[in-house]
Amino acid sequence: MKRYFLFLVLSGTVSLYSQGIHTLHGEVRNEKAGKIYLGGFYGEKTKLVDSVITDPSGHFVFLLKPGTPPGLYRMMYGKDKFLDLVINDENIDFTTNTEMAPDSTTILSSNENKIYYYFMRFERKIQAKLDLLTPILDYYPEKDGFYDHAAKEYERLQVSLTTTIDSLAALYPGSYSVRIFRNQQTPFLSSALVKDDRLVYLKQHYLDRVDFRDTLLLRSNAWANKAISYLALFSNNHYPKKQLEAEFIKAVTVILSAAAVNPDVYKFLLGYFVGGFDKYGFDDVITYMADNFQDPFACEDQARKTSLQKKLENFKKISIGKIAPDIEVPDQKGKIIRLSDIKSEYTLLVFWSSECSHCEEMMPKLKQVYERQKPFRMEIMAVALDTSRSEWTSFIKEEKLNWLNTSELKGFASKSVDTYNVFATPTMFLLDREKKIISKPISYRELEQALKDNKLMN
Repeated sequence: MKRYFLFLVLSGTVSLYSQGIHTLHGEVRNEKAGKIYLGGFYGEKTKLVDSVITDPSGHFVFLLKPGTPPGLYRMMYGKDKFLDLVINDENIDFTTNTEMAPDSTTILSSNENKIYYYFMRFERKIQAKLDLLTPILDYYPEKDGFYDHAAKEYERLQVSLTTTIDSLAALYPGSYSVRIFRNQQTPFLSSALVKDDRLVYLKQHYLDRVDFRDTLLLRSNAWANKAISYLALFSNNHYPKKQLEAEFIKAVTVILSAAAVNPDVYKFLLGYFVGGFDKYGFDDVITYMADNFQDPFACEDQARKTSLQKKLENFKKISIGKIAPDIEVPDQKGKIIRLSDIKSEYTLLVFWSSECSHCEEMMPKLKQVYERQKPFRMEIMAVALDTSRSEWTSFIKEEKLNWLNTSELKGFASKSVDTYNVFATPTMFLLDREKKIISKPISYRELEQALKDNKLMN
């Protein structure tokens, strides 16, 4: 009966696998003419595919040429307005509002997107009920009759998710949407499991049914979402940083080991973890990955290492306790400043940009610390990731920055950026007299603490 119901809800006249050029037609209701962008996912990022202008009534059409890869695509309109759609060899027709909210979106034509939006809404309702039932299982008296009813409902709701996905898979065996849902499935949790045991069980079995051979899902955000949800099982806001890093090391070991069956998925997850943990300053996790995992494609061209492998090798060199790699960067007059030539007791290496708002806020504070040194113990080598000499030198002059100002004027294409794996500004490294890295603060507050710890600031 359920399969028949799903067929009535999701049936359409267009085959998932018809050939030729297809159209993506949409209507943004109550909106004047504007530009719509279409981006294709690869992991968590999107790459621009096409753009069109809506007509005065909000209608627009994208032509999907033969060979358009199946996957999840994102339509972007205005600032922070977007809608995700599945493209898989079929015509798509839908209406939405100016906010592009999923709940106000109606799929008129496209089995894939009828499936996608049907199950998303269904799953959200089920999860909301499960979230309400979980505290009952944890705290409600077990001998009360209501507890038994809640426990049965808790298990029934989980089963309904699985049977719905199975029904959709049987009705639409080639569906890309179903592949996404399969990937995002979580293990069945018995109502008999207590709170702590549920977490242990999830950690042990979260990846049991995940098909890491599914390279096609790289054209969606499914693998990124799966990685984040798995890491969340190991996260705890009450853990100190070192303990949190130890937990994340356990998590990445499990998921990367499981993903090793597929070089493409493995490489994506490895790069995704490296970038994410670097952003939050989890050096122990990155160093562990650099020591234990490598880009599976790194050996294909011995003369030209992959960018990911270079990044992994660089992380080994810039971890706390290592001697900072030497760099040579010209100052405003073209004189080469070599990091290893700086003779002060401490050196603060700062990568910044005059176009960075966080840097603008930090530099005056840093200047105060620098000028108040009595006696002088710390030199600052500021490497600007600017491309405009005039903007760089103007900022230095206006702020009266008298430390070692340097720049290759190549932005993030600078050689020193590659050496230190800089992906954002400001990025800082505090070095001792021997140029050993003793701290890698990711904010001015963390820098203050590092300076206090080394008695460079009261």
